[in-house]
Amino acid sequence: MTSDPVQALLDAGAIPSTPFGPGSRYQGVGVGCYQPPGGGPAIAYVLRRFIPQMRDIGTAAEHIVQGGERPDLIAAQFLGDSEYYWRIADANAVTDPFELSDTIGRRVSIPAPPGQ
Repeated sequence: MTSDPVQALLDAGAIPSTPFGPGSRYQGVGVGCYQPPGGGPAIAYVLRRFIPQMRDIGTAAEHIVQGGERPDLIAAQFLGDSEYYWRIADANAVTDPFELSDTIGRRVSIPAPPGQ
């Protein structure tokens, strides 16, 4: 048994074990803890998230970027939730989501909605 009250609450399920919501790109990614040498407070950090290969992401549609669009608006239109902009970024192998909409006329692959 642990003497850490927060860990005890985590173990009991009273506090979610992940700080990320179900729509987050970090959902399911673990949280690590770094203990500095010589003591001091532990530092929590998010473990590495591996981006899926483009070949492993199902494409549902293709969209041609229009003026004034943003990644979150495209996600809301096609995936039903603006927070899923990162899914579109992953499907197009871009690290900066704004690359998706910074060129009018760009063809953007739209991934299949979550759960499909």
